[in-house]
Amino acid sequence: MNPGRVILGIDPGTGRTGYGAVRQTGDEVEFVECGCISTDPKGTREERLLELHRHLSALFERIRPEVAAVEELFFSRNVTTALSVGEARGVILLAAAQNHVTVTSYNPMTVKETVAGAGKAGKPEMTQAVMYSLNLSEKPRPDDAADGLALALCHLIWEGLDS
Repeated sequence: MNPGRVILGIDPGTGRTGYGAVRQTGDEVEFVECGCISTDPKGTREERLLELHRHLSALFERIRPEVAAVEELFFSRNVTTALSVGEARGVILLAAAQNHVTVTSYNPMTVKETVAGAGKAGKPEMTQAVMYSLNLSEKPRPDDAADGLALALCHLIWEGLDS
């Protein structure tokens, strides 16, 4: 039996990193798991990044994705937030490299256009599109997890267009 291949979508953040995994077997795509890695807000920046790395390493080891689709850092007026997300993204790239996982990156507008059909789609539209695409009866929680699933779906769609 072909177990298929797992695509892991990751929405970076130091405080909360959302993730969602899907499995593709032939033309079929199925939900594997989703969730959110939260770090201790009382920890130092270094401690939080280390905690994120530990959780990501365990996640990569457990689900063994072939590809990780990671949201690109978008321009932010809040420099502190942008730096924090950039640091988290660096930790994600490191964990992927340590686990020999290929990384692809997508900007938020591309993910929204690809999955929901509109570059300015909001959280409710994105969640509905993810639920429909994966035939889910319940909303992925929290929103960061739905974002992770959307990234994984976006990758599969773009990969199909490139074939």
